[in-house]
Amino acid sequence: MAEFSLEVFQNEYLSSGATVVDAIVTVTSGGWAPALTGQASEILIIDTSGSMDVPPARMRAARQAACEAIDRIRDGVLFAIVAGNERAETVFPVWRPSLVVADAASRKAAKDVVRALQPGGGTAMSTWLGLARQLFAANPTGLQHAILLTDGENREEPGQLEQELAQCRGLFQVDCRGVGTDWSVDELRMIASALLGTVDIIPEPEQLAAEFGTLMEQAMGRGVGRATLRVKCPKGVAVNFVRQVSPEVRDLTLEQVPVDDRTLGYPLGAWGAEARDYHLSLTVPANDVGVELLAARVSLTTDDEVVGPALIRAIWTDDAASIRVSPEVAHYEAQSSLTADIRAGLDALKHGDERTATFRLGRATKVAEATGNEGTVRLLQKVVQVEGGPRSGTVRLRSRIAKADEMALDTRSTVTVRVPAKKPSAGGAEDEMPLETRTSRTVRTKPKRSPAGDDKRT
Repeated sequence: MAEFSLEVFQNEYLSSGATVVDAIVTVTSGGWAPALTGQASEILIIDTSGSMDVPPARMRAARQAACEAIDRIRDGVLFAIVAGNERAETVFPVWRPSLVVADAASRKAAKDVVRALQPGGGTAMSTWLGLARQLFAANPTGLQHAILLTDGENREEPGQLEQELAQCRGLFQVDCRGVGTDWSVDELRMIASALLGTVDIIPEPEQLAAEFGTLMEQAMGRGVGRATLRVKCPKGVAVNFVRQVSPEVRDLTLEQVPVDDRTLGYPLGAWGAEARDYHLSLTVPANDVGVELLAARVSLTTDDEVVGPALIRAIWTDDAASIRVSPEVAHYEAQSSLTADIRAGLDALKHGDERTATFRLGRATKVAEATGNEGTVRLLQKVVQVEGGPRSGTVRLRSRIAKADEMALDTRSTVTVRVPAKKPSAGGAEDEMPLETRTSRTVRTKPKRSPAGDDKRT
């Protein structure tokens, strides 16, 4: 069983009359073990539409990648292979639409089937996801995950994919990968966002096998199928947004589920050994100097554990401390603006608005440089060039932008870097650091049952 801990970073001091409280909550999972036999299930969804044969190397690479992923499925995990074009078919197991237990024999049989897959037909992704939903529902496990590969755009009637996603939401997770450049980033992002997965481009077919192997290794390393972040606020306090900000930006606000009249739950999906950061923004009642308010209790729940609570506070003061922004909050606000600038710049580029594209992508380049997001800097440099240095130089769109580079920047625009580690002071003690460079209060908790009690303090 995984052990979780919560840590809060914020400047809890507000000026008189201020009403917005921001905090970064770090959730860390450790001491984990992979799910036991029969507690995890995996489905590979392989696009077998006609376009996968153009060029023929694409379908060959997809078969090889699927075999690579099958080899990484642990003994005891339930799995199936779905082939999708204008309809979906469970191609393994061949004897019935179901999930089977992974072992040496079933993996070999699955690879034999995959090697015989032939492309043909169109693309209807709602049928692919619908079949996966049915298979998972018939064989429920704590961890339910799928990998979806496509090379083209969805060809269904408007709204069909969205309707299916509404039925799949909360039941399983999907990591989406597009091979080549003829698929839609927005479509795969919609699937990945709704189903708490990731989306990325695989420009060349020969890169498929390594990517599928990595995705399956990550899936096999997870030990907790579902976790939920709960935010409990006293009367008069409202949640503005809850946003995952590391390892990538993901807005969870619209995913909120009421737990009771004072608590909202935000699904976080499956976990292995990892750490993620979340930005919480709250609106609190305006108060006078000297008032202290417990603005929220944040906890994490899994199937059988409650971790926390970690506390978010507001203290009104006329001291200069109220104007200092927590470095963690500032860092992730910049990372979120970086994502927004990239998205807006690429959208402007698609619509021929080069002026807006240049401005937004240029600003994104400067933010990426300033926050140490080197991966995003490299992606941006394939789309824009900066003459005269990143801070004050002139930004120009490149005369030739490869579609694969543009799509890579789009799919990875949400990837962030964590706050740089603080350097110790000369004395080596954190308590000797000036207030501007440290969090105002940190809460660390280990797994335990949360005691009942009131959430409001003044």
